[in-house]
Amino acid sequence: MTDTHAPSHGRRNAHDGAIVDTHADTHADTHAVTHATAASDAAAVSRARACRAPLTAWWDASARDFPWRFGRTTPWGVLLSEVMSQQTPMARVLPFWTAWMDRWPTPAALADATPAEVITAWGSLGYPRRALRLRECAIQVRDRYDGDLPRTYDELVALPGVGDYTASAVLSFAFGRRVAVIDTNIRRVLQRAMRGVESLGGSTTAADRRLAQACLPDDASASVVWNEAVMELGAVACTASSPACADCPVADICAFRAAGYPGLGQRRTRPRQRFAGTDRQVRGIVLNALRQAGPGAVLPYATVRGLWKDRAQLDACLASLDDDGLIVIGVDHGVRLPEG
Repeated sequence: MTDTHAPSHGRRNAHDGAIVDTHADTHADTHAVTHATAASDAAAVSRARACRAPLTAWWDASARDFPWRFGRTTPWGVLLSEVMSQQTPMARVLPFWTAWMDRWPTPAALADATPAEVITAWGSLGYPRRALRLRECAIQVRDRYDGDLPRTYDELVALPGVGDYTASAVLSFAFGRRVAVIDTNIRRVLQRAMRGVESLGGSTTAADRRLAQACLPDDASASVVWNEAVMELGAVACTASSPACADCPVADICAFRAAGYPGLGQRRTRPRQRFAGTDRQVRGIVLNALRQAGPGAVLPYATVRGLWKDRAQLDACLASLDDDGLIVIGVDHGVRLPEG
């Protein structure tokens, strides 16, 4: 009698009763997938090598001239630019970055600022928790590293507000290290130009990391230029929905263009939420009113109520701002920016 709970090592052919070895099928399928992946990686790396010279020449001639580029700022200035540029166009970041570097040119200088000062200086950049995280980062750099940014990946990602992308960008752009930098623009260019497929967004995958590492030049200095140039190409030419192939230095090499732009504009993630009427808008209105009120000012709740007609939404946003450490709600429900 056969044990019905025993593991099956094959399947019975329905026509002749013969046992078919499913392990052989599985091994064959796995081998085929591995072989196909290796072939795809090899083709992608070959295209990347062909792209290096024209892309470097394009970068040298056409890169936008931001003050945090070309070795003209400190590592702290690079980190500040990267944090400010998260979900914010670089052109919009420029005046804020300049003002911050003039006012707080070092981590030690920013560490001495009050939360109210940094929130006010953040202005309309959006996602204002970044300002508080930068201040917390500056305090740690001052207290743990004598005011100098650490030079290892593990130390950088341990700082408040610094994730994988920012740590890698600082190592590459500030310290000249050979490290793959992966942001949305770089992923899009690599997937399109090297693999011939659309980048669907979402979180960075193991395949994204493998491709970025494989395409990276061996020379450290060349790898920095590669990271910068690929990122720039994705920002100004190989954009998400309307790639400007006529302006692209690697259009003749691009696998995506050669394939006829398959799936152009498709996304794995949901469409971007509208801004009007959202909690983000309400939170921004409250913070802007506090900035305009000036240092130390307290807005009475009656004044705050006049900022937004939906009282329930307003109260929820005030509570979330308080939870995030961006405002302080008094016993009389008046609000102010945090001072310490």
